[in-house]
Amino acid sequence: MVDDSELFEVREPASQTIPFVYNSPHSGRRYPLSFLKSSRLDATAIRRSEDHYVEELFGAAPTLGAPLLMAHFPRAFVDVNREPYELDPRMFSGPLPSFANCNSLRVAGGLGTIPRIVAENAEIYAGRLSVEEAMQRIDAVYKPYHAQLRQLIARTHTRFGFGVLIDCHSMPGNIRIAGNPVRPDFIIGDRYGTSASAELSRAAMSFLEDLGFAAVRNKPYAGGFITEHYGRPLRGLHALQVEVNRSLYVDEDTLEKRPDFQAMVDALSVFMSNMAEFVEGYAGESTLAAE
Repeated sequence: MVDDSELFEVREPASQTIPFVYNSPHSGRRYPLSFLKSSRLDATAIRRSEDHYVEELFGAAPTLGAPLLMAHFPRAFVDVNREPYELDPRMFSGPLPSFANCNSLRVAGGLGTIPRIVAENAEIYAGRLSVEEAMQRIDAVYKPYHAQLRQLIARTHTRFGFGVLIDCHSMPGNIRIAGNPVRPDFIIGDRYGTSASAELSRAAMSFLEDLGFAAVRNKPYAGGFITEHYGRPLRGLHALQVEVNRSLYVDEDTLEKRPDFQAMVDALSVFMSNMAEFVEGYAGESTLAAE
């Protein structure tokens, strides 16, 4: 197995000056050769579940004074936005340990910690995996990634007295919301108000709308395991999931960047700067700070 420096990367600011941590857990595109050999999908199809170039979209974070954690391993290999042992027993040749969560909706949909499918229900594997393979991936990839994320969040919370995690993702361009004819450009997820303060969520929505984007909250993506697990507003720890519509910046057939990719990078740099200014002006007099 590769070492941590090849699994993920932390892009640090010269000095952390804002209480934010940015995280891109699904944009990795280094596919282990053994994994590709075990897959029935070709080199393009296996990439359909990536959050394409999201780490570049939010790449200004260190310049603004916040660390950016980014995965290099692909989501199709290990999904760190799940519980550590959300596993589908149908994928494996032996019995899973008793502590595995085999009954979650995500497992049922083929999107557990070791995913069964990529987008559009494309089966990844030609055959069953060994249980040992799953445990090895979780120990060698999942656990080190979360250890690094916890360290960044704890450091931020200690330094500033509170912290904001922005979990960065992308969503398919054909996403629609029932009863709403407008295609969302962004979805802000706060686990229906449990992972971040209402003030923070409203500010994120407002800043995106001011930039000319259509933004919605929590539907259909309210936030995954990372947002739910690390967001503790009453302790001054806030977590927002930000979903960007891929069709705004990438050709979803070729996976190539669109000509206006840099415009999206620039817009998100403004968004991140606005969020930092909002928190700086609001902290100490609101529920953003720990009580």
